[in-house]
Amino acid sequence: MSTYQLTPKPLTKEAFAAFGDVVEAGDVSKDSLIMINDGNTERYDSLVKVELETPADTAVINIFRAQPRQLPMKIEMMERHPRGSQSFQPLSGEDYLVLVADPVEELTPEHLHLFLAKSTQGINYHMNTWHHPVLGLHKVCDFLVVDRKGEGNNCEEFFFDKNLDITIDL
Repeated sequence: MSTYQLTPKPLTKEAFAAFGDVVEAGDVSKDSLIMINDGNTERYDSLVKVELETPADTAVINIFRAQPRQLPMKIEMMERHPRGSQSFQPLSGEDYLVLVADPVEELTPEHLHLFLAKSTQGINYHMNTWHHPVLGLHKVCDFLVVDRKGEGNNCEEFFFDKNLDITIDL
């Protein structure tokens, strides 16, 4: 059996760019920051693009409630959404993990990238990006999720060989 230990690196816009977008207030262009509500509210505008496969698809907003994961945790599968992007915005004030993979068809542990997201950072997976289902850490965590709804299967799963022992830990 081959063993692989993944440890997270900080989530930054540059490190995550190949997989999607980091969504957070603060370091944005002047075009993205618009003052509204009589100058009382900062609107961080158009931070990411919702990707949809066809004009018949719609973007929907959901809440996902993630149970905390016990670490170290074995990684057995990854998933991707070929017909739309998927965005996760944390609502519970907790840091969380983000596990993504390079854009290949046959995943190996060498293709995996693990990030530690701060409680103030959301993520937006580009359409067709391999990722692990949401990884809450210390308590039950809610995420506001912008997702695609439409015809056809929008979730593909990849299961690693049972002889691989891939774990994540802090």
